[in-house]
Amino acid sequence: MRFLTSLLSFAVLFTLAAAPIAQSQTKLRDILDIEGVRSNDLVGYGIVVGLNGTGDSVRNSPFTEDSLSNMLERLGVNVQGEDIRPNNVAAVLVTATLPAFARSGSSIDVSVASIGDAGSLEGGTLILTPLRGADSQVYAVAQGSVMVSGLNVETPGARDTVGTPTSGSVPSGAMVEREIGFDFNSQDSLTLALQTPDFTTAARVENIINTALGGPVAYMRDPGTIELNIGATDGSPARILAAIENLPIQVETPARIVIDEKSGTIVLGQDVTISQVAIAQGNISIRVRENPVVVQPNPFAEGETIVLPRTDIEVGQTGNQNIALLNSNTTLSELIDGLNALGVRPQEMADIIRTMKMAGAIHAELVVR
Repeated sequence: MRFLTSLLSFAVLFTLAAAPIAQSQTKLRDILDIEGVRSNDLVGYGIVVGLNGTGDSVRNSPFTEDSLSNMLERLGVNVQGEDIRPNNVAAVLVTATLPAFARSGSSIDVSVASIGDAGSLEGGTLILTPLRGADSQVYAVAQGSVMVSGLNVETPGARDTVGTPTSGSVPSGAMVEREIGFDFNSQDSLTLALQTPDFTTAARVENIINTALGGPVAYMRDPGTIELNIGATDGSPARILAAIENLPIQVETPARIVIDEKSGTIVLGQDVTISQVAIAQGNISIRVRENPVVVQPNPFAEGETIVLPRTDIEVGQTGNQNIALLNSNTTLSELIDGLNALGVRPQEMADIIRTMKMAGAIHAELVVR
């Protein structure tokens, strides 16, 4: 009777109508990318000096010694034939992203990561490092103190590492030396790309732009692309984008469920609905006990004492098995409330959602990572 009462109360919980959720609006600039306006990745090889005995070892990282010798030679220090064995120098790869429209003299952040056997980059300084693009041209140079979020503590009897002390960053550590030529205002048309292609959203973008500019300027080519005819307007491409990028728009999101099995994270979209279905969820417990038996030979008999393994396995069920009845058109909030009422853990919830999808009872795209 107690189980029937809880089952009926749970069924009533799922039949309650969820309160409508207002559709939020965002700006065009947050959902659109402009063709040709993009960032570029840069990479370089350098050395970090000033480490407190946590640098590369010469035996395992001979390239560090070569890099240090070449740098000293360029600075006028003759080290030919010298045996340099520093422990405060580390070879690193330096990466950065060159933003669109970056100009000479602008500062950008860089990331630094050790490629040798250095224990930590804490307290180190990155020496002047050229950063090259995919065309092997130097676009920026980096230098500065390395900031490390990790910590490496080592004693003769113990060692502990928190975070990643072999990688760090240099905020505003690179200066742009070469610009990427791009005459934005010389274009007669612009191509806007939706970050998440959708027919409804693309049609709304077309209508909003045409209404704001007072004419058929925008044209929806496909669910992810909108063309802008700059020639049909009086302004430049930069002025046109400035006039429309802050326009509000209601974005349609697909019904989607994303399950990250590594972290146990489950994200459900707002429009996820399910058909009528019953869910049974129970916990199975398995107990394994070892009861070894000692066997000895008889008195005055030849032989040796041996231990025979004896294993007892018990399979049972802990707690009360719960059965939930979900009515048609159950919404996201009802689904979450119901599963939480059952005391379902994230891993069990992921299994339930996958099983419901296989049964055809859940109407949403399921993405498992």
